[in-house]
Amino acid sequence: MKLQGKRAVVTGGARGLGRAYALRLASLGADVAIIDLDLDGAAEYGETLAAPTVAGEIEQLGQEAIGRIAATFGGIDILVNNAGGHVTPANRSGASTMPEEDVRKLLDANFMSTMFCCQAVAPLMKEQGGGVIVNTSSQAGVTTYKHQGMIAGYAAAKAAVSQYTRYLAAELGPHGIRVNCLAPGVMLTARVAAQAKARGIGTEADLAGIPLRRFGQVEDCADVVEFLATDLSRYVTGQVISVCGGAVLTPS
Repeated sequence: MKLQGKRAVVTGGARGLGRAYALRLASLGADVAIIDLDLDGAAEYGETLAAPTVAGEIEQLGQEAIGRIAATFGGIDILVNNAGGHVTPANRSGASTMPEEDVRKLLDANFMSTMFCCQAVAPLMKEQGGGVIVNTSSQAGVTTYKHQGMIAGYAAAKAAVSQYTRYLAAELGPHGIRVNCLAPGVMLTARVAAQAKARGIGTEADLAGIPLRRFGQVEDCADVVEFLATDLSRYVTGQVISVCGGAVLTPS
């Protein structure tokens, strides 16, 4: 129970990676609040829950999942910014052709949402003398690979998250607040598995480019979130950690 008594927030926590993070933090003793546009999102891709909702799953672990976070928790110790994604059509995402409306939507979903949540918790964490923020970039945000030819806007938005994380870590470090970032590779969440063929990801060629010769599972990222959220990483801040099986072998 490394996080006993801690108060955590996970954005995009209703399914996939976010759900895995919320459940992992709860299993470590934290009270967890989930923020998501669709709290029933797991059902859309066939994820099997142990309760009617992810909040219910957390409550079964003996923790409290709520909506009015700061007022009820009395503070926030951990923020995991997981919400985001490639939310525009890939067939019009080329660097030289992507329309402005798509770029703005991608920036809003990935970068602006992260920035607003960080700015919301920063005063609370400063007042209480510390905290942990974990942001989410992407393999697309730290390197280029074959799929990125048509996801330029998404890649740019995630690259913005990576660099923002570094500056925020420098600014908040003197207040005892650590800020780090995950950069996942191809993670076979239920949604990605369902869309893999149509999106041309998860191919044999992709697998051949991963030194560990397997695609990521949600627990692979949850393990790193556990590391970053607990005192195991007490001297780690401002880092962008690639969780990709070795697909990225250059400094991020």
